[in-house]
Amino acid sequence: MTPDKTQSQIASIIEALYEEHFGVRPQTVEPLPVSGSDRRYYRLTAGTHIVIGTYNSNVAENNTFFYITELFRKNQVNVPEIYGMSRDRRAYLQQDLGKVSLFDLVTTEGFTEDVRKLYHKALAMLARAQWVAGREADYKHCFAARQFDERTIISDLLYFKYYFADLQNIPYDRLLLIKEMEELSKDLGRTQPQTLMYRDFQSRNIMVQNGKIFFIDYQGAMQGPPQYDIASLLWQARAQLPKAWKDDLLNGYISALQELNIPRMDEIYFRRGYVQYVLVRLLQVLGAYGFRGLLQHKAHFINSISPALSSLNAFLAAHPQTPAYPELRNLLEKISSPEMQAKYAVTPGLTGPKLKVEVMSFSYKNGIPQFGGEHGGGYVFDCRGILNPGRYEAYKYYTGNDDVVKQFLERETKMPEFMNHVTGLVAINAEDYIARDFDRLGIAFGCTGGQHRSVYAANNMADYLQKRYNIEVTVTHLNEKKWVLQKTMSSPQAS
Repeated sequence: MTPDKTQSQIASIIEALYEEHFGVRPQTVEPLPVSGSDRRYYRLTAGTHIVIGTYNSNVAENNTFFYITELFRKNQVNVPEIYGMSRDRRAYLQQDLGKVSLFDLVTTEGFTEDVRKLYHKALAMLARAQWVAGREADYKHCFAARQFDERTIISDLLYFKYYFADLQNIPYDRLLLIKEMEELSKDLGRTQPQTLMYRDFQSRNIMVQNGKIFFIDYQGAMQGPPQYDIASLLWQARAQLPKAWKDDLLNGYISALQELNIPRMDEIYFRRGYVQYVLVRLLQVLGAYGFRGLLQHKAHFINSISPALSSLNAFLAAHPQTPAYPELRNLLEKISSPEMQAKYAVTPGLTGPKLKVEVMSFSYKNGIPQFGGEHGGGYVFDCRGILNPGRYEAYKYYTGNDDVVKQFLERETKMPEFMNHVTGLVAINAEDYIARDFDRLGIAFGCTGGQHRSVYAANNMADYLQKRYNIEVTVTHLNEKKWVLQKTMSSPQAS
């Protein structure tokens, strides 16, 4: 679902809401990247008043966010303050928590003592959110699902089956596997206790500001097993936390429960359930990587598969009795094997095939470029059928290198569908050329001005090819010197 208003209309709504609340017009309005949702974010500034303006046409989702925010703040869980909302509840202003997430810290600073303490803070606050705020939660306010039950669990397991396992050409008994998945989901659906479950509790959704932890993106909250959230954080594939950290942090979470005086918590049963939900989360994530990476050809997700398989392999080695279903266990062992990990791994510095790919963006105003090399030839793709970000004031002076333009093209246009077809076509030649030891392939993307659409497409293709095949790829933006990067009295229309 896409917003029912144009970008300029949304920005105007957000600006008007800002002026209504603070009494002044914002001096700057900066579009921010979005992740996997249809929400639109802007950073608005006027003097010391810096806020995040949000627009989401899904009012039910917004209402869940407003309700959970109020519930969390009442129970001393750090979340952004909501300053104001529009009458139709589609736009709202919230506290700006900065740009540093826990994921940013663990990937830049590494496994330091300071980062470990922040993880402990996050889990202690999670315990408060689940068990203290959860006692008061009215799950009728949950917009997607009220409970993480048997149906939700089987949905996650089938997501893995159809979007990852079935794409690996590994033979297995399909009817038996589904039967085992149904039995597993039925067993886990009876897990107790049930608390408020965050659903997507991972380090990207934990902001760090002045040493304090804040939670964001909890719209998917529902009633469910608390172990799932812990598994989501500790087994996040891209973070690759050491085993010693996982053990220490799980112990810290249980200690936090004791400090909160949580009654009737059987620790042995709780830890057993945690192990089961680690498995469910690992499979759900692989399903997402398969869908976004293998089917939609998004390089970031393809590049995440090998770490996720490594995590699954480590889990299976540490828990030889989980899962206790022979067909599922056999399939997972094959899927997470060293050979499968190597299939999706990209090793920095490792020499790959000799094929070199030249990728270009260009403006049709200057004509179609020629490819170098002895044989010439290659692909030329016309991006002018894609909605042009340059038509909108908010994007006119950006380029396809900028996150805001990338997000616009991915969320507001048919660029993902376009790139799916293009990537599938190019992959045929790339794999054939690698197999036949060819050394050169050319790919060019054109649009009107060579600044937005073609630049995005060229970067996207280069990223995919380099990460998927570990080949040398060069990118040249032929119209770069003519890009319109700031507003002038006589600036031409960017395209």
